[in-house]
Amino acid sequence: MDPLALARWQFAILTIIHFFFVPLTLGLTIFLAILETAYVRTGKEVYKDAVKFWSRVFLINFALGVVSGIVQEFQFGLNWSEYARFMGDIFGAPLAVEALLAFYLESTFIGVWIFGWDKLSPKVHAAVLWLTAIGSNLSAIWILIANSFMQRPTGYTMGEKGVIMTSFKEVATNTNVLYQFPHVFFAGMSTAAFVVLGLSAYLYLIKRGDKDVLNLSVRWATIYGLIGVILVGTVGHYQGQFLVEEQPSKMAAAEALWHSAQPAPFSFFAIPDEKNQTNHLNIEVPVLLSYLAHGDFTSKVEGIDEVQQKMEAKYGPGDYIPPVGVTYWSFRLMVYTGTLMLLILLYVWYLNWKGIALESKPWLLKSLVWSILLPYIAVTTGWMMAEIGRQPWVVYGLLRTEDGVSPASVVSGGEVLFSLLSLGVVYIILTYLGVRLVVKYLHKAPTHASASAD
Repeated sequence: MDPLALARWQFAILTIIHFFFVPLTLGLTIFLAILETAYVRTGKEVYKDAVKFWSRVFLINFALGVVSGIVQEFQFGLNWSEYARFMGDIFGAPLAVEALLAFYLESTFIGVWIFGWDKLSPKVHAAVLWLTAIGSNLSAIWILIANSFMQRPTGYTMGEKGVIMTSFKEVATNTNVLYQFPHVFFAGMSTAAFVVLGLSAYLYLIKRGDKDVLNLSVRWATIYGLIGVILVGTVGHYQGQFLVEEQPSKMAAAEALWHSAQPAPFSFFAIPDEKNQTNHLNIEVPVLLSYLAHGDFTSKVEGIDEVQQKMEAKYGPGDYIPPVGVTYWSFRLMVYTGTLMLLILLYVWYLNWKGIALESKPWLLKSLVWSILLPYIAVTTGWMMAEIGRQPWVVYGLLRTEDGVSPASVVSGGEVLFSLLSLGVVYIILTYLGVRLVVKYLHKAPTHASASAD
């Protein structure tokens, strides 16, 4: 049993499951804070009722996110000890700030918010929720700062056993995080919007929940989601242009562009053949890739062959191209899923604008329930592209993935397999329980008739 392969599978599976909870926490805290601010400004009880209703979903998700996140740090020390030794001086500072400042801020004020409804004034209570939301997103910033060093090392010098930080400011203001955090932030907004829309549609179908709360939630979530989806696509476009310069191997693989081209076509659909370095069933849009990569229709885009030659010249012999098929399709699933999300939100917005009730379209309600999966597909495939597309590097240009794993003499393949299976089962059970708790809570909501009578 290969410890490297097993360690990579374990990190991928556990991180993906953990990341199911992260974007919803980031986006839903802001959404709830906006609704509670509207309650403070208008005094309308329906806003307060909406905040209290959706807060249960948020708290279930938040708790599962915290529990599933605890294991992440242990993976570095157990399965990736060489990586932890190499990166320790860089990772220590941002992760310490995340724990001591952001997470403590978030966890402290979330408790005050939960128990402070009848003890704090509406303005103070809303401020507490904003502090919780800020803490959640600050936590994400510091984690992404650490990850951005792996994508684009900066502010360091090489020591005997690994990298040594020379400038905390350069590490904290890494150009990569200036694209990465907004991308994650707006993805969180999009995720929260679709969860609220999908669960509201489910309540319409089972005829439960306060109609005024559901109608308000749908209206606000639609606008919130449109802002999120449009901005995540906009930031993603500029992030892609940034990565063309910083990680050309990732973007060449994401486009399955085997040979440099000027101008370069955009591959809409293809089946990459890595063995023969060609694409089957390739459907292309002429010159579009040149514009997406460089902002004009005539520029040259480096292909996999040219990138490989440059990487060999810089780092020595080796294969520096990530898995093309996985990178290509993870990128396209992210983009195509995001496009579908935009179309759904535009249609729901149109219905709201025309005053057409969602209840009059049962097919749409059922579709919205299933659409909850869309943002999770998008964020998961986006994460896969970011991490798999960095291969063979675990720290780009500095440390190969194969050199970051714990030696087999320290952690055997059997031990990694045991932890993979046991933790994988635990994570799956946690996710299942989270979904069951949310569904159980929704079924306890009052029926439409009793809600109207109240």
